[in-house]
Amino acid sequence: VGEPVLDPDGSTLSMWAVFRDVSDLRRTQRAARETREIMRRSRHAAQTEHRLAVRLQEAVLPPWLGPLSFPRSGPQVLDLAARYLPCTAGAQLGGDWYDALELPDGTTLLTVGDITGRGVPATSGMAMLLGALRGMALAGVGPGAMLRLLNQLLDRTAHPALGTAVCCRFDPDRRTLTWAQAGHPAPVLYREGGARTLEPPEGVLLGVTEEACYEERTEQLAPGDVVVLYTNGLVPHRDSETAAGVRQMAGLAPRIAEAESAHDCVRL
Repeated sequence: VGEPVLDPDGSTLSMWAVFRDVSDLRRTQRAARETREIMRRSRHAAQTEHRLAVRLQEAVLPPWLGPLSFPRSGPQVLDLAARYLPCTAGAQLGGDWYDALELPDGTTLLTVGDITGRGVPATSGMAMLLGALRGMALAGVGPGAMLRLLNQLLDRTAHPALGTAVCCRFDPDRRTLTWAQAGHPAPVLYREGGARTLEPPEGVLLGVTEEACYEERTEQLAPGDVVVLYTNGLVPHRDSETAAGVRQMAGLAPRIAEAESAHDCVRL
């Protein structure tokens, strides 16, 4: 900023001027613009990844808009309902899954699980495992063998991960639930106003060791029994708090006994 100092005849006698070096200011403004652009691109990429993960999850998980009954023909034996609840609004989706599949021999596959990670990698990994589970179930593979093969599959993937799972096969004629678990919370059985956690068979996390073996247990069920499968996101991770969470679930037993459907139980 400057101005001249004039003499009486109007000639320029001198010049007053103030100079400021704005190089740092311009560099800061340019950096701010670049940072805003990077943030805009990051937000767009995150939103795109979230949409992809949601669409992949919706394409793979059962589209249960209401309760589901098996068998689809004949007298109803098994009443099913499920709910997927993300931990917070806008959070990246994880690799949790649930599934129910009526098999050719009249039995039903019931499975719940989770693999580590977030976003598209976790959701695509979940889709791979769930597809493998359905294929093995249709081929007549039992729950323990399913988890053993699933563990080997997870160990051989390009991006190894860890996972937990419960696989069950329900026989409607015998009313038996044969199940195996891989480091996953055991199902809770509600019966006649009481509740207990099923005694888990041996089984380690998926992806820990290729040579893992998974035992099976068989539970005799009765008409009116309610079995709840859930992921570890439902209860805190520390052992003491996990036990407290399971006790809270057991405390629902009187209300579960009064519920008229599996859908009502899920709401509770």
